[in-house]
This record gives sequence, structure tokens and C-alpha cells, in this order.
Amino acid sequence: MTETDPTPWPKVFGAAALLTVIISVLLTAFAWPSVRSSVHDVPIAVAGPAAAVEQVTSALEAKMPDAFEVTVVADTAAAEQLILDREVYGAIDLSTGAPQILTASAASASVAQTLQGVGTALSQAAAPDAGTTVTVRDLAALPADDPRGAGLAAAALPLVMSGMLTAVLMTRLVRGTGRRIVGALAFAVAGGLAITAILQFWFGSLDGSYLTNVGAISLTVAATSFTLLGLESLLGYPGLGLGAVIMMLIGNPLSGSATAPEMLPGWSGALGQLLPPGAGGQLLRSVAFFDGHGSAHAIIVLAAWLAVGLALCVAGGVRSRRTAAAITAEAPKETAVPLAV
Repeated sequence: MTETDPTPWPKVFGAAALLTVIISVLLTAFAWPSVRSSVHDVPIAVAGPAAAVEQVTSALEAKMPDAFEVTVVADTAAAEQLILDREVYGAIDLSTGAPQILTASAASASVAQTLQGVGTALSQAAAPDAGTTVTVRDLAALPADDPRGAGLAAAALPLVMSGMLTAVLMTRLVRGTGRRIVGALAFAVAGGLAITAILQFWFGSLDGSYLTNVGAISLTVAATSFTLLGLESLLGYPGLGLGAVIMMLIGNPLSGSATAPEMLPGWSGALGQLLPPGAGGQLLRSVAFFDGHGSAHAIIVLAAWLAVGLALCVAGGVRSRRTAAAITAEAPKETAVPLAV
């Protein structure tokens, strides 16, 4: 068959079938977590007398089974500390008489909204004829310029893309393992400075120390890019494809950046927190709004991916040098011309 001959029909239909599979996988990866999102096992605190706490927790379990994982504390101060330490997303405070809802919208605007609804329901149940007023205090509010946290949610995909593009460009434009590592590290820092400046000073989506936020974003980008660089150094372009699937099709949809990891279906939220996109999002929230509290797990996850990526890069570089040395050693034998006798 020449280049001008029509493509065989089986190949045409095969291409259409492949595209159908690809788009189905993409839709499932990005839409399934959102469609199946719900409140389940979200950690909250309940403060107050034992009898009141028992009544409220029983009512919560009856109306929203398995929605919350409740930690019982004695008073308001203890509940506030748990929230600020990022051990719970909010609290129902019964220690002051009328129910009071403590939230942290910077941890999750979706969970904060859910808790406000719970507070309204409790007030209606306690006094059906007294209206629906309930006291809500936000202990870690999102910035006034971005009260819904849209910037944080939207930044999840660009952060993943930054790491992927770094790996692609370094493998295409730069030769040498050491130079690729230095180049990826340089972009992680420069990209972190630029992305943080946009989010914090232009969009107003971040609070806290600019340089600390830069560190969180740079670590996230570095963990992603080094992982892909390492996979490419060992497996070639299939390694880049594997890394893209891990980060883009699994890590990004399961990051929980738009809602909360606990609101994702089944085990997917926990899995997302073991991948750079999810860990990076949680780290950024911790350093920007909670003075770094609750960041240990995310730092460990990102550092582990970074270390694995570096190890893969080094291993790939060593293998490449050995292969080149072996080819060089064989070359004289293959090109030698026998002397005439």
C-alpha cells in the first residue's frame, strides 16, 4: 500500500474505537470523583456536656450515617485547638448553651458549608418556632479577595502540568542527568516564585508567608517533575506516559483540592493524599492558613516522591553511561580492518 492509498476501513474503525476508550477514561477520571462526592468520615469535634454531646452525635448518625468521625472534647478552647491544628475540619460547640458552629473554610469551604447546614438543622430541632439563627465562627477564613477558594482549587491542575512540562522539556532539550536535575530544580524554584506571586498578590487566594508558600509549591512541582524524569530515564517515553497517568489521571482528580479528601468516594481520597497533587494541595493550605500545622504527612509524601525520582534519575544515568561505555569499547573491534599478509 502506497501513501496515496486510502486507509483500510478496519484501521479507521480501530482509531475511532481507541478514541472512544480514551475519552471514556478521561471522563471517568475527572468526573467520577465529583459526581460521587459526599460527606463521609469527615473528622469534626463536638464540645459540651456528655448528655448534650450524646444527643447531638446520635442525631447526626441518624440523619447523616457515617458522615462524620466525631472527637468529643470538653470545651470550646479544646475544639478550637483541634481545628487550628488541622486535626478536624470544624466543631459543634454545645458548651455555651445554644449550639455554636466552628468552621475553617480555608481547610475546606465545602465542609464548612455542610457544618453550617448541620447547625441550622440543630437549631430548628431545638426550637422549631424560634427561627433558624445559629452562631457560626470561621477560625481560618479564606481571603476576602477569594472567599470561595476558587484560586486554590483551580491551581491544582496547573501545578501538575508544571511538573509534567518540566520533565518533557528537560528530556527533549537537555542532555546529561546532572544537567536535567539542576534544570528541573531551577524551574521548581522559579516556577514556585511565579505561581505563588500570582496566587497571593494578584488573585488574593493565599495568606501567610510568601516564601513559605513558595516552598510548598516548589516542593510539589519538584516531586512531580523528578518522578517523571526518573521514569523517563529508565523506561524512555513510555515512562513519561506512565508518570502522566499517575499524576494527571489519578493524582489530580483524587487530590481533593476542590472539596476535601474525605468527601471523595471510597478509598480514593486516601489514595490521592499519597500522590504529589493531593499532598501538595494539603501542604499549601497548611502553610498558607494554619501556620504549618497538619503539614507533616504532606511533606513526607512529597519528599518520598522527590527522593524516588532522584534515585530513578541517577539509576537511569548510570545505566546510560554503562551502555555508552560498552558501545565505545565494542566500536574498535567492529571497525578494525585486517592487515594484508
